[in-house]
Amino acid sequence: MASPIITLQPLSAYTFTTKAPQPEEDPSVSARLQRLQNNYEDFGMRRSTEAVLLVHEHGHPHVLLIQVASSFWKLPGDYLRPGEDEIQGLSDRLDERLMPDDGMDGGEESGRGGWDISDCIATWWRPSFETFMYPYIPPHITKPKECKKLYLVQPPPKATFAVPSNLKLLAIPLCDLYDGSNRFGAQLAAIPHLLSRYQFVCQD
Repeated sequence: MASPIITLQPLSAYTFTTKAPQPEEDPSVSARLQRLQNNYEDFGMRRSTEAVLLVHEHGHPHVLLIQVASSFWKLPGDYLRPGEDEIQGLSDRLDERLMPDDGMDGGEESGRGGWDISDCIATWWRPSFETFMYPYIPPHITKPKECKKLYLVQPPPKATFAVPSNLKLLAIPLCDLYDGSNRFGAQLAAIPHLLSRYQFVCQD
């Protein structure tokens, strides 16, 4: 069976800029977990979607990651509103997080990122109001507190990405993620494994 093919655009096809800073909703990890607990009591399990955005540099796949402060890394995306569709919600979150505020994205359509959202490549579960997430539901857990899905997303052939000035959007080589569980965490370090079934074609 042939491997699915992913066409990667060069990193040089994209322009990176900044926009107004985005204040953190929570001043600490404990505050974030407390907010998760409060929302769970009101709305039930949180649903989150994040994007694995791929480009290439010198023929090697890179993943676009958001760096928060100096030591925390995350994929672009966020949690969904109750009842919100996963694909549309992820597209909206990517527009909010990565598109310039004036809506000019470098493509033909103003205000739309032109995201090609395809496969769901991973599902992670938060069993309790703690930081740990697992790629399965532990057998003793009947009511997980969060479900996070990672989608493979191809960005448009050319675009301008704008992130809040207090964040950074960086292209990280797959090889760095593979060897970087201590730096990036288990979820991001698993991405090279998840992508191993794909064949990459690098555009000039």
